[in-house]
Amino acid sequence: MPITRLLQNASFGPDDINILVRAFEEALGTLRVDRNDPISEALAKKIIELAQRGERDPIQLRQHAVRAVSHSNLSLSKAGTLID
Repeated sequence: MPITRLLQNASFGPDDINILVRAFEEALGTLRVDRNDPISEALAKKIIELAQRGERDPIQLRQHAVRAVSHSNLSLSKAGTLID
C-alpha cells in the first residue's frame, strides 16, 4: 500500500509529500516489510498523523512510526499469547 494513496486527501505540498514518502520507504526498510504487508498501512497513517502535527524531519517521522508500529504489534502479540 503506497503512502501516496493516503496522501490524496491530505493537504501537503510537494516538498512535504516527498519527505513523507521518503520516511515511509525508510520505515518499510527498517522493518523489512513491503507495501503489501498490513503493517505498511499503519506506518503510513502514523507518518501522516505526525506530519499533520507539524513534524517534517524524515528521520524523526521514520523513528516514531517504526516505534509506534513495533510497540502496537508487540502489544497485540502479547495479547494473543494471553488468549491462547
